[in-house]
Amino acid sequence: MSTTSHAPAPGRLVGPVVAVLAGLMVAMAFAPFNLWPLAPVGVGVFTLLVRRGGGPTARPVRRAIWWGWLFGLGLWGLLVGWIDVLGWYVAVVLCAFMACWGMVLGIGTLAVRRLPGWPLWTALVWSFVEFASSRVPLGGFGWMRLGFTTPDMPLSGWLPWLGVAGVSLLVALVGTLLARAAEQIVPGADSGRPRRVLALVPLGLVALLVGSGTLAHLRPALPETGRAINVGMVQGNVDGTAGSEAMGYARSVTNNHLSETITLMAKARTGQVPKPDFVLWPENSTDIDPTTDPETEVIVRQAAALTGVPLFVGAVMDGPGKDERQTSGLWWDHEKGLLARYDKRNLVPFGEYIPLRSTLLPMLPILEQVGAQSVPGTTPGVLTVPLPGGVLNLGDIICFELAWDSTVYDTARHDAQLTVVQSNNATYTGTGQPRQQFQITRVRAMELRREVVVSTTSSFSGLFDPKGRVVHSTQESTSASATYTVPLREGVTPAVSVGPWVDRLAALLGAGAVAIGLGRGHLARRVINEAP
Repeated sequence: MSTTSHAPAPGRLVGPVVAVLAGLMVAMAFAPFNLWPLAPVGVGVFTLLVRRGGGPTARPVRRAIWWGWLFGLGLWGLLVGWIDVLGWYVAVVLCAFMACWGMVLGIGTLAVRRLPGWPLWTALVWSFVEFASSRVPLGGFGWMRLGFTTPDMPLSGWLPWLGVAGVSLLVALVGTLLARAAEQIVPGADSGRPRRVLALVPLGLVALLVGSGTLAHLRPALPETGRAINVGMVQGNVDGTAGSEAMGYARSVTNNHLSETITLMAKARTGQVPKPDFVLWPENSTDIDPTTDPETEVIVRQAAALTGVPLFVGAVMDGPGKDERQTSGLWWDHEKGLLARYDKRNLVPFGEYIPLRSTLLPMLPILEQVGAQSVPGTTPGVLTVPLPGGVLNLGDIICFELAWDSTVYDTARHDAQLTVVQSNNATYTGTGQPRQQFQITRVRAMELRREVVVSTTSSFSGLFDPKGRVVHSTQESTSASATYTVPLREGVTPAVSVGPWVDRLAALLGAGAVAIGLGRGHLARRVINEAP
């Protein structure tokens, strides 16, 4: 007769409610809520729920899958509900689909629960889910990784060392350690060696403190080259409200940026701001190709001529094929015209292009609103461009690309001396999306230990220092401009070299732990028997 006691299974409603609440807790650690302590707490609550959620007569596999989906629904529903500005059905489909990754998380958490050192293996399961969801399907959606909750968290000191992937793992590990400690307190928990287990929690706290202090100081800002650049930032604002029509008329948006550029130069000529060495316009500051449309070309040339310095324009370009387009950053010299170009590499499915276009477009005519098919760029976002003081290696990240480690890291690997972000968030004005991107940009500045200059069409442009502090930020739905004096830097942080390996290794170990867990005991048979 077994003497092992089992915790009573939660009632039919308690488990689902707790799963949703755990997802909401993690969601509220992200912007715009920024309640970062809830990230590890939410991880711990979900872990404890799955581990203690069933007795010998329960169906733990079904529960883990169901609770995992509900956890994902709470997380994604709160965080990316802003997608409903494109239509409520878009939000329903996206959130319901992304919540399926919670099912993977639930079954993985259950699979590793009896492995020695399960808090580490469970945290690695989170890494695997982040790795996979950032790539599958259609390039993935890596917008909501635990590492993006950390700019104000003590763990942020690890960002330049381990990258976003490594810090995501640490956040998950703190959460699973909290769950392990809680198991020694809840009624019916196995006795084990509570003193030894509880000693793991202080270790997690030590990691927090070390990440906050020592490591942050050991990896200061990257060395300066001895040269600084005055970057003129323009946020021209857009006409219209949030939603698919937010960009208004394309020419009016371009004219708005011309107008604000005139304002910037007036401030420079009256000594209110330094004279810029070049002027940065955001993504979609012109939705009409200035190399094929004479009227748009005149506006861009006028803007460059009145500044007397190069203009870095965010433009939608025609081609390379028929009914195709590219979102690009154009280095437009005030004397010689277009000299260099970077094409956006990470595109938004169903926003910038239609997957399986020939099949889906006849079935869903509403997709015609996407317009011409966007084609991704193929080269890193670093342009070598001329300035009066010498050439500049300019690193460009365009909007959605901020969520992709490889694209961001490529700017540093290819010797970018200055990093800029061109973005258009006008569609999501008044939602949490612009603030979420603002937070991701802060994390990237801390990770790369470089200043980052941001220009958006209508919200939260500004400057971040290498520690992720906000030097200056504009307001939402306004026109604004400023000049930032930014030192040029060289070199890379360990995160750029180590981060991708941490990402791959953590995902591999997480998947391996799940495979071993499924192969042990009766869990594999339960998965088969409980399958619908």
